Amino acid sequence: MAVRDSVALLLTLLAEATANGSWAAVVGVPDLGVLAAAELGVAMDRLALVSDPGNDVVTIAAALLDGFDVVAIATPKITDAQARRLSARARSRGTALVAFGAWPGADLELRCTRARWSGLGDGHGHLRARLVEVHARGRGAAARPVRARLALQGTPFTPPRGPCPQLSKTG
Repeated sequence: MAVRDSVALLLTLLAEATANGSWAAVVGVPDLGVLAAAELGVAMDRLALVSDPGNDVVTIAAALLDGFDVVAIATPKITDAQARRLSARARSRGTALVAFGAWPGADLELRCTRARWSGLGDGHGHLRARLVEVHARGRGAAARPVRARLALQGTPFTPPRGPCPQLSKTG
């Protein structure tokens, strides 16, 4: 699986996994906010961070695949051949490999395309949640593109039905 362009979406996936007792690791995302991860529900006692793996990103990711349930890896320094080897290792170990960025041959790719915040009144209040539109596309059973709305931050809220009105492109 690949998550494109959204640290909040990556952290939301990790929050669900760690809340259900899984161990997770993140490799090569130096600006990952630990406080943001905790606020999004990631169980910090079940998360390992390797912010700067240097030139050993593939070796470190391979080792983590042997001992963790979910391994997220930033992809800028990964070649196609290395990606295939890491994917094969994850499959053989029963580990979920989540690429943060483009990943050759990803079975599923998730991307946030639009966002809307809720919580502000007329000039007052606090941002409570961010509703995003997530696009999923992939191979095999996931070949048909799918869109869904998801609350990524703050307290969950019920998204409105129908098309997402007044959504602005996320940056």
